[in-house]
This record gives sequence, structure tokens and C-alpha cells, in this order.
Amino acid sequence: MTIEVSSPARVSVELQHEIEQFLYHEAQLLADREYQDWLDLFADDIHYWMPTRYNRLRREMHKEFSAPDEAAFFDEDKDSLSRRMTRLETGMAWAEDPPSRTRHLFTNVRVVPTEEAVLSGSRRNDQGGTPCPPGEYEVHCNFLLYRSRLEHDVEFFVGARTDRLRRTDRGAGWEIARRKVVLDQSTLNAKNLSMFF
Repeated sequence: MTIEVSSPARVSVELQHEIEQFLYHEAQLLADREYQDWLDLFADDIHYWMPTRYNRLRREMHKEFSAPDEAAFFDEDKDSLSRRMTRLETGMAWAEDPPSRTRHLFTNVRVVPTEEAVLSGSRRNDQGGTPCPPGEYEVHCNFLLYRSRLEHDVEFFVGARTDRLRRTDRGAGWEIARRKVVLDQSTLNAKNLSMFF
């Protein structure tokens, strides 16, 4: 008896490296507090979402996360992200004055072509027959966000992130169209969530 196991969709080593470098670039912008440059990495139609997490019995695991129409830690678009960033720069965001020091670490980066990417990869461009660059990818990764503030405030946030990256001809070459952040913690002991994930 043979059991067929489908292998995950693969991308080229070059594309994997390019996307990982984009994630590292984003992390450096946040560490350097370059919030306007960070915001420029997002598409105009961004949905930035961090659902709440609940401790559930095995039979209720389908209710572990809040639904899109329920309470969330973050449920934002580009305008609300821009307003948060602008507020940080006013000096009136007391939770961030003096500002936090953050470090974003990523691991287990997996790049999955979307249906659109597969379809666009099969088309030919009008420059002579080379494949068109694929357009969008789902990028899954695990993260650790370290935050230090004042003399003794230290916090760790651990979880997983799913991004939808879209190739663009501006800036870093990619833009973030969707972000879902899932924390492993169900109860947050942090004084606030004034940082970006």
C-alpha cells in the first residue's frame, strides 16, 4: 500500500532569499524607529490583523481565535497604521516616551505561491518569452519580538505571522498586502501594545 503525500509548493532559492531579505529589512526599519519608511512597505489596501486568543478545550479548538468580526488586538488599515505612527512622532504617546527598544527575530520562513502567482508565472511577457514574475506570495514565519523600555521593562512576544507579499516596482520591490499576527500567549502581561509586529 502506497500513501501519496503531496509536497508543499516550492519557490526558487533566489526568491526565498529575496523575501527573507525583505523581512530583515522591515525588522531593521522597526529597530531603527524608521516608521515612515516602514509604513511605505505596506500596500494601500493593507489589512493588519492580530486576533485575540483564548484557552479552549480540545472540542472547542475551532473557537481558539477571535473571528474577523470580533474583538482583536489589532484590526487596522493603512490609515489607522498611519495615525498610530504619526501619534508616536508627536511626543504625546506617553507609552512610548522614552521610546521602546525592539528587536524582531524571524525563523522558519516559508514562502507559498498564491494561485495568482502560479497563474502569472505561466504567462509570458511581451519582451521575448521569459516567464512573468509572479505577483503575490503567502509568507509564513515564526517570530520573537523583544521589547525593552526604561530601566526594567522587558517583554517578549512569541508567535507566528502570515503575510501576503505583492511584488511592486517601487521601494524595496515588495509590499505587504495582508498581515495576520498570532501570539502564542493568550494572556498578555505587557503594559501596552504600542509596538508594531
